Amino acid sequence: MSVGYWETLATVAADGTALTAAARASLLQGSAKAGLYTLPANKLRIGDVLHLRASGRISCVVTTPGSITFDLSAGVGGTAFFSSAVIPLNIVAKTNVPWILDVEMIVRAVGNAANLFGQGFWLSEAALNVAVPSTGPGPGGNTLPYNTAPVVGSNVDFSIANIIDFNFTQTVATGSVTLHNYCLSLKTSTGF
Repeated sequence: MSVGYWETLATVAADGTALTAAARASLLQGSAKAGLYTLPANKLRIGDVLHLRASGRISCVVTTPGSITFDLSAGVGGTAFFSSAVIPLNIVAKTNVPWILDVEMIVRAVGNAANLFGQGFWLSEAALNVAVPSTGPGPGGNTLPYNTAPVVGSNVDFSIANIIDFNFTQTVATGSVTLHNYCLSLKTSTGF
């Protein structure tokens, strides 16, 4: 089966609200609210691919920067059907350094117990043990899900319409993250 169609579902071309709390929150707030996409009931088919590409800036403190998690959920603040798993941050202070997140999720099951299998990467100087760019060895980052074997995501009900939300969690309130760009797209061989 060829995957020959690529539909852009939602994009954000404006900065979202800077998140600083030690709690899960939507990155699609403020000017980024346009990125919230209502996935119609039964739109996904087995073998379809949801693709997420997002970028922004992040800050973390020295010594005890905590950790972060990105996830996509069905419903605002709802059940995560993809999670990056917990990513530890760099113990060297970082201020407004760029990050890029890229994830592909293959639909494995549809209906009221739908699930996706996702893998991707997160690149940032804020990743654990990454040197500053001028000293190398490169952008640093992690494959996702972080430090765990890839698994099928939690079951969600895609037989009904769902708002797809992009969430961020940090464990300490001493850092911040801002979303600059976001694109959620669907690749399918069945057409639109």
